[in-house]
Amino acid sequence: MDEDAVAVEHVTSADDPRLQDYIGLTDVALRRKREPAEGLFMAEGEKVILRAVRAGYRVRSALLEERWLPGIAPALAAAGAPAYVADPALLRELTGYEVHRGALAAMQRLPLPSPAELLASSTRVAVLEDVVDHTNLGAVFRAAAALGIEGVLLTPRCADPLYRRSVKVSMGAVFAVPYARFERWPDCYSEIRDAGFRLLAMTPAPDAVALPELPHGERDALLLGTEGDGLTRRALEMSDVRVRIPMDAGIDSLNVAAAAAVTFYAVRYGSGSAR
Repeated sequence: MDEDAVAVEHVTSADDPRLQDYIGLTDVALRRKREPAEGLFMAEGEKVILRAVRAGYRVRSALLEERWLPGIAPALAAAGAPAYVADPALLRELTGYEVHRGALAAMQRLPLPSPAELLASSTRVAVLEDVVDHTNLGAVFRAAAALGIEGVLLTPRCADPLYRRSVKVSMGAVFAVPYARFERWPDCYSEIRDAGFRLLAMTPAPDAVALPELPHGERDALLLGTEGDGLTRRALEMSDVRVRIPMDAGIDSLNVAAAAAVTFYAVRYGSGSAR
C-alpha cells in the first residue's frame, strides 16, 4: 500500500464540510463534549498517528501538508481513510493554532476496559483523582509507560487522556498504557482495595512515610491528587499508607506529573522491588 492507494483530496476552504472533525480544536469545552460523544479523538504528528494505528485505533481521515503524506499513506490506505491535503495557512485557519508537525488525524476511539478488568490484570497502577489539566495528564501517562505502571485509573472528573493536548504531550504514551474511568467517587477506593491493592496516597504531609523508606508491596495503587490541592481528605483517610517525597531547598511539593515520575520510579526500583 502506498500513496497511490490513498484517496487524496486537496482542500482550499475552511468551510469545506468534509473537515468538520478538525474545526475548533482549541475549544476545550467543545472538544471535551463532542469527541467522546462521537467516538472521536485527534492525533497530531506522524509519530503519534502511527503509534495510535499500531495500538489498534482506526484512522477516520487525515488533514496534512502534502510533504507528510508518504509516511502516513500506508495507515490511511489500510483504513480506507481519505487524506485532506492543505497548505499551512489553511491548517492554521481551520484548527486555530500552528500545526507544527504538519499532520492531524481524526481517529476512532476504542471501548475502555472496566476498572475491575484493569485491576484484575495489573499489579501496579496509578490512580488519578481529579487531574484536570491535559498537559499534566499526558505527562503522567508518559511517565507511566516509561516506568512500569500497568494501568491508570481515573476518577470521574479527570481530564480526557485522548484529548489532543494530552496525546501530544504524552508522545502517544496514552496508547501504550491501559486506562479506565470510575463512574463513582469515592467508592472507587474500596473497589481498588477489594481487588487486593495497597493504597498509597501521595502527600507532602511531614508525618507521611518517606518514599525511600516505603516497604515493598506486591500490588500497589499509587494515588495522585489534583493540581494545587492534591488528594482529598477522603482519599487520604481511605489510604493504607500516606507517602511523601523528601525534598530540599524549602520546596514542599512537586507538580503532579513530576511527582508521578519520581514515585513510579521509586516504587518500581526502590527497596529491592525491581521487577
